[in-house]
Amino acid sequence: MPAPVQLEHIIDTIRSLVECESPSTDYAAVAGSATLVATLGETLFGVAPERIEIGGVSHLRWQFGAATEVLVLAHHDTVWPLGTLTRMPFAVRDGVLTGPGCFDMKTGLAMAMHAIAALDHRDGITLLVTGDEELGSPNSRALIEATASGAKAALVLEASADGGALKLERKGVSLYEIVIDGVASHAGLEPEKGVNASVELAHQVLAIAALGDAALGTTVTPTLAISGTTSNTVPARATLKIDVRARSAAEQQRVDRALRELKPVLPGAGIEVLGGVNRPPLERTASAALCERANALAAGLGLEALDGVAVGGASDGNFTAGIGVPTLDGLGAVGGGAHAESEHVIVAEIEPRTRLLGALIAELLSESSGGHA
Repeated sequence: MPAPVQLEHIIDTIRSLVECESPSTDYAAVAGSATLVATLGETLFGVAPERIEIGGVSHLRWQFGAATEVLVLAHHDTVWPLGTLTRMPFAVRDGVLTGPGCFDMKTGLAMAMHAIAALDHRDGITLLVTGDEELGSPNSRALIEATASGAKAALVLEASADGGALKLERKGVSLYEIVIDGVASHAGLEPEKGVNASVELAHQVLAIAALGDAALGTTVTPTLAISGTTSNTVPARATLKIDVRARSAAEQQRVDRALRELKPVLPGAGIEVLGGVNRPPLERTASAALCERANALAAGLGLEALDGVAVGGASDGNFTAGIGVPTLDGLGAVGGGAHAESEHVIVAEIEPRTRLLGALIAELLSESSGGHA
């Protein structure tokens, strides 16, 4: 079993991480954060990570042993712009920890590092810390999938759901842009000679919104629409962004086919569909068995049972589940306010959940090796 973890040491790590601001869109800030994470990890593990730069984004990977049996997955980027610390400084008051990125997900990253450091045997563990999760992981997806390939389990240190619940289901995300081509003409002199892209857009918005299926939890939401150039010109071009969320891959594919089969209503109009699946769904079948293991270990550690819920947001766990790796998400901080001014972490939950994470990793390694981790 893992050695004891010290809450004050974990909080020290969280503070260091939070006070190193790392907005996803600022590659220099993310690089600075990666340097800090590497230093903290080298101190804890006694070994430096592999630093991986993809598209200018900094990622870190510690691989202990020749093969990845258990992938521990975290990210070090946040949604908060540089300077947020001046009005939201790191603080611990009345059992609540605050600061930009503390809940999503620098506490989870610190927990992962300390849980692994407490293990006597680490062969088979890989800790992957990415730097672009908040952007949808455009540069790290292939790295995540390649690292997870063949693993027995992926443990994702994203923050928990309400009340500390694990995230057993995450909807898949698809992102599209519809481009509509019309024909420009003077809106006053000869509107009949134009093909109005705004009118075509209106037809398509209604058809697209109707693709959702509330009973199955599938949402198809037209979001950003842009059309036209001037107030007296029949618009020749319009664009529409679409956000699709679905609980199953089958639903993602149904919507994808329907969008690609859209036909223009107005004679002379054209439609082009760009984009596609961003993240596959994390389905309950990928996480249920790991949740049962976690709860059995929680009982042995004298901890309360953990609920498991479905959530609409996506994470990098969608990628690991999408390639068939059993995945358990929401193992990180307990608190709330992700991406909001109210972001916070409940301090009393940090140490027990770190112990639980360590016990789960140790059990999974023990099974893989046929001995005791």
